[in-house]
Amino acid sequence: MVKAIWNGVLIAESDETVVVEGNHYFPRASVKADLLTDSTTTTHCPWKGTARYHSITAGGATNTDAAWYYPEPKAAASQIKDRIAFWRGVVVS
Repeated sequence: MVKAIWNGVLIAESDETVVVEGNHYFPRASVKADLLTDSTTTTHCPWKGTARYHSITAGGATNTDAAWYYPEPKAAASQIKDRIAFWRGVVVS
């Protein structure tokens, strides 16, 4: 079981993550949606497409843009559709 933890709070847990470029992408249903808020931040990857971000609020603190996802990934990255990955201090193990 792979877990994503930040600020002592379990953010996501799944045994069905997809690993792309060393990042675990969790099924959206395995992520605690009440801890996420939408961000206006976007980035672009040439082969995955445009990423959108969420900030995480847990344990009384906010980690801005610490989760990302590809709402409409390109064909080469179709396996990460409806999945979320983490960074910025979120421990995934």
